[in-house]
Amino acid sequence: MAGRQPGFWDVEQRLRELSAQGDPLEKLGATVDFEIFRADLDATLGPRDLSRGGRPPFDPVLKFRMLVLQAMHGLSLAQTEYLVADRLSWMRFCGLGPGDAVPDANTLWDFREALIGAGALDALFSRLDRAITEAGYLPMAGQILDPTLVAAPRQRNTEEEKARIKAGETADAIWPDKPARARQKDMDARWTVKFAKAKPAADGTPRIDIAIPAFGYKSHISIDRRHGVIRRAKVTDAAAHDGARLREGLIDPNNTASDIWADSAYRSAANERFLAGIGKVSRIHRRKPKAKPMPKRTARANAAKSAVRAHVEHPFAHQKGPMGLVIRTIGIARATATVTLANMAYNMKRWCWLDRRSAPA
Repeated sequence: MAGRQPGFWDVEQRLRELSAQGDPLEKLGATVDFEIFRADLDATLGPRDLSRGGRPPFDPVLKFRMLVLQAMHGLSLAQTEYLVADRLSWMRFCGLGPGDAVPDANTLWDFREALIGAGALDALFSRLDRAITEAGYLPMAGQILDPTLVAAPRQRNTEEEKARIKAGETADAIWPDKPARARQKDMDARWTVKFAKAKPAADGTPRIDIAIPAFGYKSHISIDRRHGVIRRAKVTDAAAHDGARLREGLIDPNNTASDIWADSAYRSAANERFLAGIGKVSRIHRRKPKAKPMPKRTARANAAKSAVRAHVEHPFAHQKGPMGLVIRTIGIARATATVTLANMAYNMKRWCWLDRRSAPA
């Protein structure tokens, strides 16, 4: 009824209704014990000198929960602050009540910068991976590698400025009389060209490759074949070659199977030697011979590998779709933080899905 005075138990009743409807954040909070991250967070931030006065600091686990919410929904920090203050389900996930203070966007920015500066996000990612493994989802049945482009705000530079950026000059050196402009230039992101297949024409004309320019970064991941959890990850500029990343920490040594699946960009003599040297079996696609048709035997083998390799597209589709993964920041360090948090958010959601699938009917 309009104008009714709110009751004392109205909030609790609404939360019970949200639980009855299957609040996904409540399920996430029940699956992932965020206290496992406290030791790493405390070690990163260090003790605060309360004798200097000021407002008591916000709980680091609370701020980390908010960064996870941001990554899950592709939000800005300001939007995250607003929605945590506005939505009851988000408040409950963060352990807050309607009357509690919510960390603002600047507080979250400082917190994330502290994590980046200390290199703590890798430790947090590894801690989550151990928790998923301890829950029974061991990395097994081999691993699948693939990259995807992550868009960043496009830069409008002249050919001379582009050449100076590629030469490694700093933004301050390129724009000495325009400090505000220099601060907004991303010197780490790069342009690249992505090739896509056009649909065949109605008259039977063969389809051709379409070159699509893209600017930003690449997210390289390795998932385990059985559970689809992201086990290893790396971020580079968009122009970095895919194949060279295989030897840069993308192989999970804890995977109990030796098979490695990847597309033909990863096939090289150096990679084959590397995999053989660490006891892994290459299931990497073979390339089409130059100026020759693809042998039928090779085409059948590639098709069989594709049936397995296609599973690595699922994390990318979820991150770019429902999670809205894009880069809003400047520099590869912050881009790496954005992608790492998105990978952690995906793994948390994947963990929840695995639990639901294994639960008795």
